Amino acid sequence: MGKADLLDRVAQGLILLAGGFSLAFGLFMLSDPFGWYELIDTVKFTGPPNQHFIRDIGLAYVIAGLMLAFAGRNPNVRWLAAFSGSLWLALHGALHIWEVVTGVCAPNVFWRDAPGVLGPPLLVWVALAILFARQRITPAGIPNVAFLGVVDRLTPGESAYIHEVAKAPGHALEKLKHFMPAAQHRHEAPAELFHMARIGATLVEDCGPCALTAARGALSDGVSREVVNAALAASPAEGDQALGFAFGQAIATQSADALTLGEQIEAKFGRTVRLELAMTTAMVRAYPAMKRGLGLTKACSTTRLKV
Repeated sequence: MGKADLLDRVAQGLILLAGGFSLAFGLFMLSDPFGWYELIDTVKFTGPPNQHFIRDIGLAYVIAGLMLAFAGRNPNVRWLAAFSGSLWLALHGALHIWEVVTGVCAPNVFWRDAPGVLGPPLLVWVALAILFARQRITPAGIPNVAFLGVVDRLTPGESAYIHEVAKAPGHALEKLKHFMPAAQHRHEAPAELFHMARIGATLVEDCGPCALTAARGALSDGVSREVVNAALAASPAEGDQALGFAFGQAIATQSADALTLGEQIEAKFGRTVRLELAMTTAMVRAYPAMKRGLGLTKACSTTRLKV
């Protein structure tokens, strides 16, 4: 949620740097294989030049570079493309390590190659470590076992429906993982306004655990506990908090007030903010609807709505 911060930009920059290097290196090998052979003096220790094999390796570099460039545009969502793009680079580096360990390559040659061979995949993995440590990646691509463990920890006792989806045929859980980030999309909207709309809409669905999940999401996004608990009690403070909460409820109840409230939000915050609130409000309702369809809903009246 929210705009990318400094650490997000650092991770993005590392991936793009590795991608740019790989792409440039590969294009050089494709366009001038003998020139590349002469420039990289350590490669001479591997034997005479073969322009076909040099171009083969150049293609691998270009593909890795393109994948990393694609991932670098939106690494929070495309992190799996970044990981895939780094695999050949990492295996190439592992081959160099194996050669120096087994005596095929001299240590002084290995260390001269190391920055260009080991550097790019390490840059990507450092970037991914930053994103994973801060939980800034989308769930699509995370193995189901790990994903379910995180869900169980974040929503103890309330994740039965996710486990049921995971057991369904046709890769149902993988498809749901792709949906989840869209329900939390926030880029321009102020955090309090955004989460008031989410909580307001969820309360209409009368699913207490869902409301608590929305509340915990607000806390993790920097909204104060006092503001969140006021929303759970359906008594947000006046002003923008009340406006967002009312907008979420109006959409969830299909009230005609949604048009007027939406126009107020657009006039004050802009069309993009209105879109983000409308998007999350519409989509957050999918979770209580799914629980209700599976017979797993617990009403708000039977749940202690406080965080």
